[in-house]
Amino acid sequence: MPKAIVAIGGGQIRTRGTASIDREIIRLSRKKNPRLLFIPTASSDSEIYWNRVQEYFGDFLKCQTDVLFLIEEQPSAERIRGKILSADIIYVGGGNTLQMMRIWRRLGVDKLLMSAYENGTVLSGISAGAICWFDSGHSDSMSFYNPRKWEYIKVRGLGLISGIHCPHYNGMTRGIPRRKHFREMIQKTGGIGIALENNCAIEFIDGRFYRVISSKTYSRAYRVFKSGGEVVAEQIRQEKQLAPVESLARGRWRT
Repeated sequence: MPKAIVAIGGGQIRTRGTASIDREIIRLSRKKNPRLLFIPTASSDSEIYWNRVQEYFGDFLKCQTDVLFLIEEQPSAERIRGKILSADIIYVGGGNTLQMMRIWRRLGVDKLLMSAYENGTVLSGISAGAICWFDSGHSDSMSFYNPRKWEYIKVRGLGLISGIHCPHYNGMTRGIPRRKHFREMIQKTGGIGIALENNCAIEFIDGRFYRVISSKTYSRAYRVFKSGGEVVAEQIRQEKQLAPVESLARGRWRT
């Protein structure tokens, strides 16, 4: 089984806005009715979010849906392990990335997700659920703690994909544009940034190949990096064929 990760920059499953991307996630599982495990840690185990996932991935896309609540239910280590390692697809929801990563590391979920990946489970998610697969990500997590006084931060992910990820690249949180601040972050820290607009995703296969996919014709992906002291945002073209990961960083991409 190929190892696959699909990171989605943003969108609404309530309006089926990412349907073509989500069908690709299901295709990668090689199952007609795959077992999809939803992990809503970033939304503080939102029941409303879970209900929408059941309606969308269950009723509409015909997956066998299950959920892993980690905050309210406090499941045993055995139950957590069983759910993660028996899933065909893991879909991580959006929300507070910083809170999610702290809880995952405390409970050992991070290591289990890496094991699931090695075993062929398709890893996927949106916003915070996209950041988590990268080395790090551009996050609005501090806005959850102090909505009036906060700033974007870099949050460390699982490192299954190299680079710094910025979801919602064409959006903003509480009136503060992501695009501008992400460019400032790259200016300060360097590295290769992978920015995705809403309704756009990037899939990685075996850590060696990638492909941009989108559910809207206007949604785009960008490679953001420093060149000659300036920050450059270069569109990553959407192609039907997979491309080598090295091309994203022009030889500087770690596999």
